[in-house]
Amino acid sequence: MDDPYEILGVKRDAKADEIKSAYRKLAKLHHPDLNPGKKEAEDRFKAVTAAYDLLSDAEKRGRFDRGEIDASGAERAPERPFYRDYGDAPGGGKYSSGAQFDPDDLASIFGQAFNRRGGGSGGEFSAHGADAHYALSVSFLDAALGAKRRLTLPDGQSLDVNIPAGLQQGQILRLAGKGMPGFGKGSAGDALIEVSVAPHAFFRREGRDIHIELPVTLKEAVLGAKVETPTIKGPVQLTVPAHATSGTRLRLKGRGIAGGDQFVTLKVALPTDEETELDTFLKDWEPHHPFDPRKHMGSK
Repeated sequence: MDDPYEILGVKRDAKADEIKSAYRKLAKLHHPDLNPGKKEAEDRFKAVTAAYDLLSDAEKRGRFDRGEIDASGAERAPERPFYRDYGDAPGGGKYSSGAQFDPDDLASIFGQAFNRRGGGSGGEFSAHGADAHYALSVSFLDAALGAKRRLTLPDGQSLDVNIPAGLQQGQILRLAGKGMPGFGKGSAGDALIEVSVAPHAFFRREGRDIHIELPVTLKEAVLGAKVETPTIKGPVQLTVPAHATSGTRLRLKGRGIAGGDQFVTLKVALPTDEETELDTFLKDWEPHHPFDPRKHMGSK
């Protein structure tokens, strides 16, 4: 994972408000709602959010700067001191096979190795627990409207997960302190839950807007009608204008996600059973204003 400082474009000694300002600027620039269908922007938004999650937490930022965790928040194994780390002593002496080894020096070396990850001078080894990674699948409507779902863990335990309204495909939710237990006095890691959103039978999402294709009868399309159409919050009455054709798009304001709209594309559907009267009428019918719907497709 890339360096979070480089992702946010800030220096390593940046103040908290500088980090927050940089995050807001980049999050707004790459937010999926403002870049619908752009996978690169979505990936960049995730990286910016992950970097800010780490650097905005003073404890995690400090542990990252000290090399105790990596950019994803995972624990790094403590470096083991070797004799070459102590090869150049203040007095200029070098390590050699014939040198006498002071027991106090040995205690010092092991003390540094085990206290490096958070243990105090009392000798007790402490370390922050590792983050646990899980996957959760939710329905389209749960992601759009928000919900509470239970995630069953491999050991049989469970986590209650709050799905925020407007959740995006692949978004990662963080449950603080729900990861692997820490060592000694170290705190538990976090649970990182990557959420996948199942497709819906007829709803489709673009940013905060919902799109749907609505079948209408020939009579409804010709004469106009009020028909019921589903929305993510329940059915509503929609006015179909007279002489509507397949492809006519109507807008239901505020019926999308978090203030977005719903767009309804009409599709004229003909009956599948035989309609003798309709057949007879069309055979004898001559329009007063003949037109060729394929005129624009003719070759020049």
